[in-house]
Amino acid sequence: MYVGDAGIVEPGGKTRRMGIDLSARYQFNRWLYGDFDLNLTRAKSVDVAKGEDHVPLAPSFTSIGGLTANIKNGFSGSLRYRFIDSRPANEFNTVRAKGYFISDLVLGYASKKIEFHLSIENIFNTEWREAQFDTESRLFFEPNPVSEIHYTPGTPGYIKEELV
Repeated sequence: MYVGDAGIVEPGGKTRRMGIDLSARYQFNRWLYGDFDLNLTRAKSVDVAKGEDHVPLAPSFTSIGGLTANIKNGFSGSLRYRFIDSRPANEFNTVRAKGYFISDLVLGYASKKIEFHLSIENIFNTEWREAQFDTESRLFFEPNPVSEIHYTPGTPGYIKEELV
């Protein structure tokens, strides 16, 4: 369990996680390939009262996947996604970490002498939160601490090139 005030992770109590993982791969034709991974999980703390048994930051649904095309003459492209649902940020589920859906695009060209890739990460420039923690904080003028999400913003849309 993450302890925000100390900035450390310490052992928590017993948990039970049950779920299912599903993976699918399919070659649609000679040049188009699809892949899909889905994870469904129910995570609960054991030996605690109902309603206080949420496992902080344990997602119940995650998925990644995409389509990849390898076209003649060395051209290729891939449209990918990654998803995580909103999830409890504390044991009581009174504060929630926001989920996200991000898409990326990779275009490429390869020949015997050169290889070029153009990656467009977060193509829809989605605002998302990467690291998220429920932490109590108090400004000097506030009488009581406030429990809220502290987070690192996710990377905005950007383009990168690679030439090999």
